[in-house]
Amino acid sequence: MARRKGSPAATSRRVLQVQNPVCVECGRKLWWGYLNHRKVRTLQGVVALDLQVQFCGHQKCGRYRWPCRPEEEGALALPQYEFGLDVIALVGAWRYQQHRSVPEIHQELATRGLVICERTVTNLLDRYDELLALRLSASRRLRQITARQKRVILSLDGLQPDVGHEVLWVLRDTLSGEVLLARSLLSSTETDLAALLREVQQALSVPIVGVISDGQQAIRNAVANALPGVPHQLCHFHYLREAARPIYEADRHAKKELKKRVRGIRAIEREVESQDDASARAVQGYCSAVRSALTDDGRPPLVASGLKLQGRLQEISASLEKVREKRGSPNL
Repeated sequence: MARRKGSPAATSRRVLQVQNPVCVECGRKLWWGYLNHRKVRTLQGVVALDLQVQFCGHQKCGRYRWPCRPEEEGALALPQYEFGLDVIALVGAWRYQQHRSVPEIHQELATRGLVICERTVTNLLDRYDELLALRLSASRRLRQITARQKRVILSLDGLQPDVGHEVLWVLRDTLSGEVLLARSLLSSTETDLAALLREVQQALSVPIVGVISDGQQAIRNAVANALPGVPHQLCHFHYLREAARPIYEADRHAKKELKKRVRGIRAIEREVESQDDASARAVQGYCSAVRSALTDDGRPPLVASGLKLQGRLQEISASLEKVREKRGSPNL
């Protein structure tokens, strides 16, 4: 569909100059060429860029009349692209870190005053994937990271923001904590995953001595195919989660029963809302403590939320008992 509205007006203007006005090939000073104009939509608004383009005037130079654009331009936006790199980075973070859908990202950008359509959001996600893959697949970078430790223990996992969409597969070195490869795949078959493993193996100058992943059959087969003889260990967290599942179910049931006993807290808060004495403030404080205990969940299987709730309610009950004994009032 053709654009129905014109490009938004610029909110600021910047003049960019070539920082190193010397030809990289012959070493002669660059000549003034011409002034180029472009607008870039950023998170801070629409920036109008005045680009002072220069070129080498030496006819025998291999870069004769080759345009040299300001270096700062590349830090703001991709060539011939309308949106800045800060917008691309934010869109990628919302997609893969917060699992937001394309319509949700489009709505959030619109609330920030950024004029954009949903199809452009999809294009920005594609650019994000390409930039990420280009950054992480640099062989020189991988060799520098792994040269000191002389080995790599590889972890492999996939992230799917929405059901039916592409899966972002991330391969990370657990020793250095660095991501070695990240790529979105439409399918997660054994062949696709094995190709990713081989790509990382070829880019490294040190051996892969181990692999850690979850228990998906496709991953198991891919590791056995691409890295024969390399030990493959399933993630400890998945083992622990499966082993603790019966305890988790019992703990969840206990938490549900505990919540039933304190459901009347809102009625108590309403009774003291209009009061401003010390007793009313104390009651409001205890009610806030109970409400905080109810909403502060644990992270199973390492932290049982039911046991955590029981411990906090016991502490609140013990505090109330001390107040009752101190005041000698049976009604507290």
